[in-house]
Amino acid sequence: MGKGWGIVDEAFNAAGTALCCAAAIRLGGAVQVLTTRSALLDHYNPIMAGLENITAFLDGRGLDDNLLGSAFAESWSLDARYPADLAGHAYVKGWSSLVFGTVVLTRPKQQNITSAKTLEFTSKAAASWPTAVRIGSFDSLLRFEAACQQEAEARMREGGLPALWKLTEDRTKQYRQTTEQFIG
Repeated sequence: MGKGWGIVDEAFNAAGTALCCAAAIRLGGAVQVLTTRSALLDHYNPIMAGLENITAFLDGRGLDDNLLGSAFAESWSLDARYPADLAGHAYVKGWSSLVFGTVVLTRPKQQNITSAKTLEFTSKAAASWPTAVRIGSFDSLLRFEAACQQEAEARMREGGLPALWKLTEDRTKQYRQTTEQFIG
């Protein structure tokens, strides 16, 4: 660990960071489709690599300063690069803020941000989705995401991080499929 990334101390909230990371990966399923459509996938990939490094860190491995630095930088620039006239711009912007906050959570001594504040970006992104959706019994992405957050907390309490990551993988696919239907 170099340059202060991932210094675990009493201020580090592993459970909160895991829930934020799971949310960023989950909502990232939609962003993957949107960035593919807008030819910005090469900006999305470093962000996801940084999030995957955070999951590895939470599972007991080290943090990679280069991956986190790239994710941090790209999370700020992606919303500026994503065309404002394309549907999903506000969603990408909200997701980018979620990623930024999640990366910052690995540096508790460097920034004053909480996992609860970071998770607020999840709701803002989901609320900005430009159309109604149909995911199971849910008619909006905001309602679906609220249920995902509750389910993620319950799974993590019951089965730990492996259960959270498995659920995240499943819900990411649903986000991806919903976005594919949206853009046709």
